[in-house]
Amino acid sequence: MTIADPTAEGETGTTWSVRDGLATLDEPAVLLKGALDAVFTRWGTEAGARQQSYPPLLRADELRTLDYFRNFPHLGNPVTRIRADRLAAHAAAGPSATALSAADLADATHLLPSAACYGCFLHLSGTSADAPVLISTVAQCYRNEDHHDGLRRLWGFTMREIVCVGSAEAVRAHLDRHQDRIASFGEALGLTLDRQPATDPFFEKDGSRSVMQVLAPVKDEYLHIDGTAVASTNNHRNFFGERRAIHHAGRPAFTGCVAFGLERWVHALGDLFEGDLAAAHRAVRRWGERS
Repeated sequence: MTIADPTAEGETGTTWSVRDGLATLDEPAVLLKGALDAVFTRWGTEAGARQQSYPPLLRADELRTLDYFRNFPHLGNPVTRIRADRLAAHAAAGPSATALSAADLADATHLLPSAACYGCFLHLSGTSADAPVLISTVAQCYRNEDHHDGLRRLWGFTMREIVCVGSAEAVRAHLDRHQDRIASFGEALGLTLDRQPATDPFFEKDGSRSVMQVLAPVKDEYLHIDGTAVASTNNHRNFFGERRAIHHAGRPAFTGCVAFGLERWVHALGDLFEGDLAAAHRAVRRWGERS
């Protein structure tokens, strides 16, 4: 069953539809997405991660401390409101009005998250711990991409992350452990995942960390055969620890995260199972219990 506007521009699968980079999922896709998230959540629990959720908006001034507007300004989705002096004009405009003018909007002080871990690191600002801290979180994320492509590249999507905060060795072990689990899980499902270094920059392009990223990539992606990145492992080194005063054993903490794009997994498994998401759901539940 597909729920979609047949006159709308977009892409439609058997149990999902996408318009303007925004997805509507019918029950088989919802169940598959939930089963995948249950697997990844259990991985975090088994690693000792505590589940947390964070505010759905991030402060622009705090993102600025993370070089967000130097590295990712094109992805940002600011959140604002209609100016009080323009409310009456919009109320009188009627249904023919299709957009809000920038001149009618107040300055934006918050943005929608483009990754689930930002809320985690902002929450941990100014904290200190002697033991590694592991956190599992999920968030609706938004990226102002230059194009949309079905479930492969969405404007709004769901990201599960398992975050490690601690020593460089603890972070590396965390990422290595999940690299193996991602590969084993994909293999068990029959999903071929090609691990490749990511090319998108995380650190400021003219900084010393960006040079280190070229020499020792900080992000690996796990690609479906059509190039869709369904998961990534990310080593931030001590960037967040320094910028947000997050300390481990008296020094700026190292951080790393494992990220899963849930709608992208639905796409990849829908491709593998030729659109039979019920069969994909059964496979995930069966193999997820063993992974």
